[in-house]
Amino acid sequence: MRRLILAIPFALTLASCATSPTGRTQFMLVPPDVAINESRLAYAQTLEELTGSGRMLHDPALSERAGRITGRLVAAAVRTWPHTAGWEWSVALIDDPEMVNAWCMAGGRMAIYSGLVSKLDLSDDELAQVMGHEIAHAVANHSAEQMSLAIVQGLAVAAVGIETGNRDKANAADMLATVALSLPNSRGAEYEADQLGMELAHRAGYEPAAAVTLWNKMRAEGGSPGALQFLSTHPNPENRAARLAAQAERLRNQPPAQPPNSYPVRIHP
Repeated sequence: MRRLILAIPFALTLASCATSPTGRTQFMLVPPDVAINESRLAYAQTLEELTGSGRMLHDPALSERAGRITGRLVAAAVRTWPHTAGWEWSVALIDDPEMVNAWCMAGGRMAIYSGLVSKLDLSDDELAQVMGHEIAHAVANHSAEQMSLAIVQGLAVAAVGIETGNRDKANAADMLATVALSLPNSRGAEYEADQLGMELAHRAGYEPAAAVTLWNKMRAEGGSPGALQFLSTHPNPENRAARLAAQAERLRNQPPAQPPNSYPVRIHP
């Protein structure tokens, strides 16, 4: 039985390898289209819950700023990855002054928590680096990758449950696919999002060095509960600032990018 369980991930990996935009090999049992559809449903449910609890943020200034910055980032993303032109690009502004967080689901559905901007006092360049990083997770199909890994883990858990007659373990397999969207990204996926996100922000006309000041602010804020929520899904190794600084220097040696025309991004509310 143990040999069978260990063989499941190996066998599926042989049949389900994909390549990320940086050339990294990915395990992709779940097709990106499935991840996009699941994210669409999760986003709609999230917006419904936020609206019902009165946590959607009505802030015209932040709405304009978020639309302008993400509009340029999305324009650069669509230029680089044309298939994303069909995504439903949007940003939900969430009223939570203690939460330092932002995300982008598969398919381009984003969120910005008010605490991210206010507690870190972000410049436009720094906010562009945050959202460039999050958009990079989406274009690199990291949600599909997480869901795929969760399903394989679930198969192993279910196999043990079926073999031992433990229905709790067998039922846990179904839960893993559901929670995959909120699992922390691997270190490899984080490095990839750092690289792609900074390149994306640079192509959108934003300052690469802002990625370094951003993560220094994030580390300084790391002791607060809201910041810990963000860092729990975004591993922050000690050498991250050095890696970001090296990449920023390489990008700054390139000709400055011409900011693209803003792409239409829907802002909620």
